[in-house]
Amino acid sequence: MCGICGELRFDGGEPDLGGLQRMMARLARRGPDHEGVYTDGPLAFGHRRLAIIDLSAHSDQPMVDKALGLTLVFNGTIYNYRELRRELVALGYRFFSEGDTEVILKAYHAWGDDCVERFNGMFAFAVWNEAERSLFIGRDRAGIKPLYYAQNGQRLCFASTLPALLAAGGIDTALDPVALHHHLTLHAVVPAPRTLLNGVRKLAPGHAMLVDVVGRTETRPYWHLKAQRPTPQLGEQAWLARVRAALLGAVERQQTAADVPVGVLLSGGLDSSLLVGLLDQLGHRDVQTFSIGFGDKGDESGNEFIYSDAVANHFRTCHRKYMIPDAEVLAALPEVVDQMSEPMVSQDVAAFYLLSQRVSQSVKVVMSGQGADEVFGGYFWYPNMDAESGTPLEKFSRHYFDRDHAEYLATVTDAYAVPDVTGELVAARLAEPDADSFLDRVLRFDATTLIVDDPVKRVDNMTMAWGLEARVPFLDHELVELAMSMPPELKLKEGGKWPLKAIARGLIPDSVIDRPKGYFPVPAFKYPQGQFLEFMRGVLDSDACRSRGLLRREMVDKLLAAPMDHYTRLQGAKVWHLALLEAWLQRHVDRA
Repeated sequence: MCGICGELRFDGGEPDLGGLQRMMARLARRGPDHEGVYTDGPLAFGHRRLAIIDLSAHSDQPMVDKALGLTLVFNGTIYNYRELRRELVALGYRFFSEGDTEVILKAYHAWGDDCVERFNGMFAFAVWNEAERSLFIGRDRAGIKPLYYAQNGQRLCFASTLPALLAAGGIDTALDPVALHHHLTLHAVVPAPRTLLNGVRKLAPGHAMLVDVVGRTETRPYWHLKAQRPTPQLGEQAWLARVRAALLGAVERQQTAADVPVGVLLSGGLDSSLLVGLLDQLGHRDVQTFSIGFGDKGDESGNEFIYSDAVANHFRTCHRKYMIPDAEVLAALPEVVDQMSEPMVSQDVAAFYLLSQRVSQSVKVVMSGQGADEVFGGYFWYPNMDAESGTPLEKFSRHYFDRDHAEYLATVTDAYAVPDVTGELVAARLAEPDADSFLDRVLRFDATTLIVDDPVKRVDNMTMAWGLEARVPFLDHELVELAMSMPPELKLKEGGKWPLKAIARGLIPDSVIDRPKGYFPVPAFKYPQGQFLEFMRGVLDSDACRSRGLLRREMVDKLLAAPMDHYTRLQGAKVWHLALLEAWLQRHVDRA
């Protein structure tokens, strides 16, 4: 797990090594173990390493294979690297390291652009082909690892985070009104390739890009997720057997692909508790687990220790739990925003940041339960959407959109007015082929798009801010493909995630399986008041916000006057959403 960056010139000039060093400095927290630079004419690579597999200098990056004429920078983990290595050795390749990085180099030489289809893992990488003077860039199917880039007629720059990319300089930071519409409508999701900034794009999940030295660029998808029933149809027990086998395989791969201990972020919910149970079933003992809690607000508890304690005691894990006072959350907010590649409004973003800070003092790798709700139908809005009448867009938007188009226009000034571009995008995604039903389309859209720029990005940014690698077994692409072929009614049975509940029964405590659906609780963001509200007020009333000319003052004043009267359909405080957006712009764009 690392931070990568680079520049490829198209105009015959040399890369800006000062800009490369600035990008690397912004990536330092992602990779505290080693830094390296490589240059070759129009190309420059920078790398910051977090050593997880093959801790020796042989796996430092940028990795150069002089015999093959290839150089690589890579962020992520290839979980099936041992199997691929054996296959490549059989083809005659000789290795000088023991890690997964060199496997990518050899795989690219052996199989070309199709190498990405052979990888099981999370990855964003760039390979420089010295002979062909071309750059090949790939991103994993689920978008677990990020890749941002800026391209014009003179150069291509790329980096693992958007703030690092801005450090290169010379990038258009004007707001993209289409992306802004997505952000304020889709719960802060801006689907790739757009970002909030005109000059920055992100490589879409499951895509690869080839760029040559004159700027010719070809981008292609290498993965298409289907949501259709298999033939012949399977019974419930057959489905359970397949899901259990696929999940066990994912957990085992992700546990063993490391030369350092792997812990678990144990929230006390079904998903992370099931990971602990499966690790125990696979024979992994003394697993380190970690939980976090916050102050209560009214009747809402700020921790779920009663459930995480039950799991930790049941499996006798090496458990640590941390109680975080509201004052520490508030004090950390500027740091949290600094680590966001894009604005993230979910209330648990600060929780992951503060939890990761503490966990990184004990381990360098953790598993997390992200993805289970999206892949196995765990959210309350799925059945509510399905019960609606109307077009697929109408059914979806009534339960997911943070604000309708009319409210968007009432929130931003005329300079950012656009047609209902988010409605158009969602309607098009829900109409894509190879899905059998409305819920199949929704779950596929969630798993391939919405989750990427909400919980997945959040976990990457907040854990990597502390040099901590987070692995997400529920987003193993083989497991996702299997789950998407399952009838939605099986996934939504018994309140959602029925396959996981059935697998967990008898393995983890019933109290965890049968508990009401919970969310990572940080009540201070859900119920803005006191010092948290004053923080938001300070941001939205600042000279920077007023002079930006983005938000209509009437809407800002309305939300600040009664912050707990205005919530989105997913129960987010609208005033927090606007304050977070403005805070992000102040700390990243205004300082660029």
